[in-house]
Amino acid sequence: MTVVSSVSVTVPATTANLGPGFDCIGAALTLYNEFKFTNHNQAGVTITVTGLEAEQVKTDESNLLYQAFVKLYQHLGQTPPAVQIEIKLAVPLARGLGSSATAIVGGLVGANLLAGEPLTQSQVMELAIAMEGHPDNVVPALIGGCRLAASSDGGWEICDVPWHEDIVPVVAIPNFELSTQEARRVLPTQVSRADAIFNTAHLGLLLRGLETGRKDWLRAALQDKLHQPYRESLIQGYDAVKEAALAAGACGMVISGAGPTLLALTDTAHSEAVVAAMSSAWQQQGISPVVRSLAIDTQGARSFC
Repeated sequence: MTVVSSVSVTVPATTANLGPGFDCIGAALTLYNEFKFTNHNQAGVTITVTGLEAEQVKTDESNLLYQAFVKLYQHLGQTPPAVQIEIKLAVPLARGLGSSATAIVGGLVGANLLAGEPLTQSQVMELAIAMEGHPDNVVPALIGGCRLAASSDGGWEICDVPWHEDIVPVVAIPNFELSTQEARRVLPTQVSRADAIFNTAHLGLLLRGLETGRKDWLRAALQDKLHQPYRESLIQGYDAVKEAALAAGACGMVISGAGPTLLALTDTAHSEAVVAAMSSAWQQQGISPVVRSLAIDTQGARSFC
């Protein structure tokens, strides 16, 4: 067991649900938060934050990254060491791109490394899912790729979802937030059998569409009846941005996670046109978005000692 005094952890943003895959599917994206943990002699924790929306991040013991750091030591039955934490943000907060998942995964991975790696990746993943409450963001943030998670006898089965190289994720990030709590509040407590069957069929088609790159399958597969119809009204300009994305060549558009970021899936030939169209459509609604063509991160959380 090698004990280190300082470690840096880079964790990718994620997009979850992908339409019909509510709370069970997510993909890691090539957009990252960076965290550095250093043992020091002063008691407690010292946190500094730089980068995107740094002023909004708490720098005391209520910081989610630090809570995850402490959680791992509690799981080990140990007292967490005094630590200096440096946070560099590039994933926007409360936008549906897994910013909380990066903090949970970053804190757990950083603590595990400083403790000498007593836990396996699977054990760290179990802690991350318990903290987040569902697996769709934390699993790809930890291990990368596109992942489907299913509960099994009190644990989890994690399935890799092949993502065709010609399918490009385009994220349109607006300049307003939408809390996960608010996005969940509008969801019904019960759904019809017909809607459950609809989503089951479309999730199966989505998995095949992502694997094969068949755009006709993806166009149909991205439809959903469990969460998106209820959340669309919370996102100003949703219909206009979707119409623009489809007209520019996107296979479809969905809400990324709980929103308000919108995710379009397109191909490499149309990605630049989709970026421009989504940006223009939101600007015409008085919204200033950041629209980016990204790729799937295949590595997940990475550490450097």
